Amino acid sequence: MIKRQEALELLRKYNKEPFHIQHALTVEGVMRYFAKELGYGQEEDFWAVVGLLHDIDFEKYPESHCVKAPELLKEITADEKLIHAVCSHGYGICVDIKPEQEMEKILFATDELTGLIGAAARMRPSKSVMDMELPSLKKKFKDKKFAAGCSRDIIIQGAQMLNWELDTLLERTINAMKSCEAKVNEAMETL
Repeated sequence: MIKRQEALELLRKYNKEPFHIQHALTVEGVMRYFAKELGYGQEEDFWAVVGLLHDIDFEKYPESHCVKAPELLKEITADEKLIHAVCSHGYGICVDIKPEQEMEKILFATDELTGLIGAAARMRPSKSVMDMELPSLKKKFKDKKFAAGCSRDIIIQGAQMLNWELDTLLERTINAMKSCEAKVNEAMETL
């Protein structure tokens, strides 16, 4: 099992922009939350490391996203399970590695969604997800011009992969982000 510190060092080696690091930390926290919520508590460290490393190649190699990742992950002797999980979030976008495990489907479904929720939170007077409710997010979700880079189609496809209603995915991901916001903010202050 890859240790978090080792994963974080690899992330920082290939990602310098605070936005990308914050996104990685957020997805790490979201994945940890879902592991606990869905009864995979014994695997929460693995889920979290996958979340932390999911965009390992995006900043430096955007044209090879999820293609370059296996090479970079081998630097920390990542096994095939971790590599598959990381790369599967690019399914249908940049690779044909289909999310198979529930954890991979969660990553696929929440990656874009955390970006949308984060953008919506920054627009709030509180600049926080802590006071965000589902109706507010749904309004932003329907506005295609808001956070236009966050694909609604991928979010919808992710909900379908999980056999969840879209509202269920949205609300659960808000709660997941609430669970880790303070820790992410604290980590970002120390960068």
